[in-house]
Amino acid sequence: MLETNDQNRVRTLTLNRPEALNAFNNPQFDEVAEAFLAAREDDDVRVVVLTGAGRAFSAGADLSEAGRTAKVVHGFGGMAHIIAEFPKPFVVAVNGLGVGVGATVCGLADFAFMAAGARLRCPFSELGLVAEAGSTMTFPALMGRQKAAWMLMSSDWMSAEQCKDMGLVLDVFPDDVFAEEVHQRAAKLAALPPGPIAAAKRLINGPEIGRLKAVIDAENAELAGLSGGPANLEAVTAFREKRPPDFSTL
Repeated sequence: MLETNDQNRVRTLTLNRPEALNAFNNPQFDEVAEAFLAAREDDDVRVVVLTGAGRAFSAGADLSEAGRTAKVVHGFGGMAHIIAEFPKPFVVAVNGLGVGVGATVCGLADFAFMAAGARLRCPFSELGLVAEAGSTMTFPALMGRQKAAWMLMSSDWMSAEQCKDMGLVLDVFPDDVFAEEVHQRAAKLAALPPGPIAAAKRLINGPEIGRLKAVIDAENAELAGLSGGPANLEAVTAFREKRPPDFSTL
């Protein structure tokens, strides 16, 4: 479910469930968490890039597995905490569509890039849920309160250029050279001395890490309270029945 490739001291983690549009299930949350822990301890890894296989970056949580039980080591919350605390540069490379955590993870990145044909969507309201991955803190910091609130509340699709204009991603590259352009920038960081890079990240992110983890926990508590509620049940039922949800009676 996760491919790892090392080149020029850059470790590229590729979400590899293309048949499910790289949607996250609990085993994949754990696998990504363990990959970040391993990269943290590996002195040969100076930068981590997260991207997706196929036409999607990630379709978010796998709704087809809702209600299924599986052994969880880190889970979504643990993965988000581990990424928030990751001491090395973290790059998100949105190669295709990104939904839910496939969009909000951009807020946890030090640098996020999008392919020109990629799109992002935060469908939380439409799912009867609330945003996660610390995005209620990171998105306003990157985009300003109103733009962030619209993206997190409206469930609208956002193009790559819109995401760049709003400040969510640093740059957009043509689809056919996207991977190469991202790697070139990651390799530039990896070629620099790691001590100053780590110190810069500590100074930029350090004062906010504790608050970010608290926000992640607060979001997850809200998610737990809304999960299984009337709006969420209608959204999941509509998804399984392949129809638009109807919230008119709520």
